[in-house]
Amino acid sequence: MTAEPRPWPAPPATGPVTATVRLPGSKSMTARALVLAALADGPSVIEAPLRARDTTLMAAGLRALGVGVDTTDDDRWVIEPGVLRGPARIDVGLAGTIMRFLPPAAALADGVVEFDGDPHARNRPLKPIVEALRALGVDIDASATGGLPLTVRGAGLIEGGEAVIDASGSSQFVSGLLLSAARFTKGLTLRHEGPPVPSAPHLRMTTHMLRAAGAGVDESVPDVWRVEPGPLRGRTWTIEPDLSGAAPFFAAAMVTGGAVTLAGWPADSWQPAERLSELLTALGAEVTRTDEGLTVTGTGTLRGITADLSEVSELTPVIAALAALADGPSELRGVAHIRGHETDRISALATELGKAGADVTEFPDGLRIVPGPLHGTTFETYADHRMAHAAAVIGLAVPGIDLADVGCTSKTLPEFPELWSELVTRS
Repeated sequence: MTAEPRPWPAPPATGPVTATVRLPGSKSMTARALVLAALADGPSVIEAPLRARDTTLMAAGLRALGVGVDTTDDDRWVIEPGVLRGPARIDVGLAGTIMRFLPPAAALADGVVEFDGDPHARNRPLKPIVEALRALGVDIDASATGGLPLTVRGAGLIEGGEAVIDASGSSQFVSGLLLSAARFTKGLTLRHEGPPVPSAPHLRMTTHMLRAAGAGVDESVPDVWRVEPGPLRGRTWTIEPDLSGAAPFFAAAMVTGGAVTLAGWPADSWQPAERLSELLTALGAEVTRTDEGLTVTGTGTLRGITADLSEVSELTPVIAALAALADGPSELRGVAHIRGHETDRISALATELGKAGADVTEFPDGLRIVPGPLHGTTFETYADHRMAHAAAVIGLAVPGIDLADVGCTSKTLPEFPELWSELVTRS
């Protein structure tokens, strides 16, 4: 069940936003750590995990499969692997990570496992991973479009071997298969055929974490991944602060000419911090890293940019919001796949930024945004946390921006409205 909409007026900034923020852990890292821990040969601990809708539903899905997942301590989750088994019913919510990471694990279970989620989850692309699992001998029933609702009839093992996939719609198709592949009898050699796979940093995160769990991974050939069969080690995973979740807070510094520091940022990150720094610098920010964390400082100018966002597509809504407030036009390309995210983000951004007064042209793979005099409007959020973030950023500089539903931010950061209001009112 989805919650009732929670309307929310975006607070306008009254001065430069200057703050140090401490954010919960990365959703992407938490999801991968949960799956690897569930498939390991001993217990694991996840330190500083993200507790949000996506990750609590992932934990619940693993429990349904017979894994011990103790999340009573917010800062330290303990995972005790068990024998995977059905029957089980898994609610994916609206999470791509659950609908793409857990079916391969469910195929390793003994029994029937059913997947479904929020209404829009049935529209999210899933067919490539379903077809790849079928090619590997897994018995799956899917909808007419190859998506949810899904039924996996697990046989307790997957032989593995070789499979071909078109992962141009989501890097999660590759990650979902790779995360379970060490448990396949023959491992997995997975080859991508099609347009480029988006969000390459997320794939690198998957292979880094597999290696950290003891898996043998070869990605030396472009678009081919080989995971050797073998055990995964239980271990302690320390989750980094969520870089995508930090984007609106960094944007607040840029819009208001302030400075925001993300505390606890590691010296070596598995997230695409370098690409984020490049983009924010191009837009007019100064980005520095110190022992205190990662700091973004506004210079008083927001510049229009031309950028390929294919590696960091999660940032598109916030980058688009900054572009609508910039001093010149922007063109954001390379993100055709975000039409299959929580909503069709390209269309949604074109609609909502247009309602606020920007001149927006929609391309198959992105947007051209020409800033104009912006005005208040009700910003629909489409059950999409990133759309809510974009609206909040616009609202810093434009009075009268009302979010139709801020509750959707619970997907990855339940405390977003409170954190944001505190940040802005201290300005």
